[in-house]
Amino acid sequence: MTTPPRDRATRMMLAFAVTSAISASTIALPRAALAENQFDKMRAKIAAFVGDKMEKLGGSRIIHKVDSDALRESVVTDLRDEVYKDLHDGHIAFSNLAIRDGGVDVKIADAKGRDQLARMLASAAAGVPSHAVAITDGSDGAVRLAPTDAASAARLHELVENSIAMIEQRLKDADVKLASAVPDGTDRIRIFLPGVTDPEPVTAIFSRRVKVSLRQVDLSMTAEQAQSGTPPEGTEVLLGFKDKKPYLVAKESALDGEDVSDAAPSFAPGTKDPVVSFHFNGRGTRRFAHLTEENIGKPVAIALDNTVISAPVIREPITGGSVQISGNFTLEEANSVAMQLRAGSLPGHLTLVEQRVIQPGAKP
Repeated sequence: MTTPPRDRATRMMLAFAVTSAISASTIALPRAALAENQFDKMRAKIAAFVGDKMEKLGGSRIIHKVDSDALRESVVTDLRDEVYKDLHDGHIAFSNLAIRDGGVDVKIADAKGRDQLARMLASAAAGVPSHAVAITDGSDGAVRLAPTDAASAARLHELVENSIAMIEQRLKDADVKLASAVPDGTDRIRIFLPGVTDPEPVTAIFSRRVKVSLRQVDLSMTAEQAQSGTPPEGTEVLLGFKDKKPYLVAKESALDGEDVSDAAPSFAPGTKDPVVSFHFNGRGTRRFAHLTEENIGKPVAIALDNTVISAPVIREPITGGSVQISGNFTLEEANSVAMQLRAGSLPGHLTLVEQRVIQPGAKP
């Protein structure tokens, strides 16, 4: 998966690394990852220094806390889905796969099957153990998998960075000048808005979660007919992102933001027109594959909140978990749409910790 270009050096690293409690093996962090981590820390210090200086000019300081509980739940759910995929693809017999006490339990009676699962997870690491998983063998083929402390810390760091990117983009879309948005500790974000003495309207811009949905398009009547009459039960009319074209879609979403793992602007092959590429997680990949298999020849609407971004016609089953959408975007629009897709996929919500107006020259 790929993240959009950003001013920060942080990159979302999406490989699994495995540490077996039996072999006590250790995978070393690559030199490139170490250098990037050091560069990231240096930039964070510079940004925090600039933010502190700007606060002396006066304005509003807002501190939010990311949802670490929702993050842990999301990480373990993704781990379960990854384990299920590997077991299924590897034809490994198993039973009792379940999330329990912050980890994943599964029973694999065959020792060779347990070893095969460990190898499959390790092969996905690609030398970058940012999502390390500890594997412990119990009695009677019981296997316990859980994120390591280091992996949990890395995921929390990623959540903070992606939340900052979301805040920056949404304020930019609203034409709000942002002086700084930086990490404040391990799970908080400090935002400073110069000259703003009423921060509540600004806070409301990003306190609301973006709703991402994939809706089936109803073809029993035209959207125009539904607008002027009574739409079929369980449907509603939504308008397009740029052309304001009406779409008659199901109210119930076939997939949502929790099924999306990442999104980024890119360019269409050949035409080089700006497009948005996004990827599903394990659960989303399976659900989207089923959706496309059942709706060949029919359009599916991809919506942000109550606006249809694109409604492509499904030509064939899509099983790889990657989708590219076009909509006559400018590059800036493609970046905004991608960021909103990513924002809708972030686990949990931001909690307001502090909202304070600072007078010029006051001590922060």
